Amino acid sequence: MSDLIAAAAKTGATTATLQRAGVIAIAVVMFVVVFELVRRRALLERYALLWLLAAIVLVVLALWRGLLTTISADLHIYTPVNALFAAGFIFVTILLLHFSLVISRLSEQNKLLAQRLALLDERFEDALAGEELPARPGTRAVGKR
Repeated sequence: MSDLIAAAAKTGATTATLQRAGVIAIAVVMFVVVFELVRRRALLERYALLWLLAAIVLVVLALWRGLLTTISADLHIYTPVNALFAAGFIFVTILLLHFSLVISRLSEQNKLLAQRLALLDERFEDALAGEELPARPGTRAVGKR
């Protein structure tokens, strides 16, 4: 990819062409990093899909010359770069909301797990002390051994 950028610079390519090549390079690096993280099992597939979608959007915007300009004009945004910044801001906001939901759910599950562990620990300590174990609803009590 650096060869593409160097070739574009030597041929007197415009700044826009260099920027497009840079965006494509960033998207390719993003693809490689995400796939490597999934391969190492450091990133779950469901989260990898979000990042791969972002990389695809970057590539589409870089390859389709007038798309970002058309989108920014339709949304009455002065420059295409500001439209790209706004899209990135919206993506990050959605990502933060998603992770907040995941953390909230995991926090609740963690609390429930700790409560169940405390009840099991109490029953285990009672069993070691030789006391009769209380029955769970729908089961019969276990006597002393």
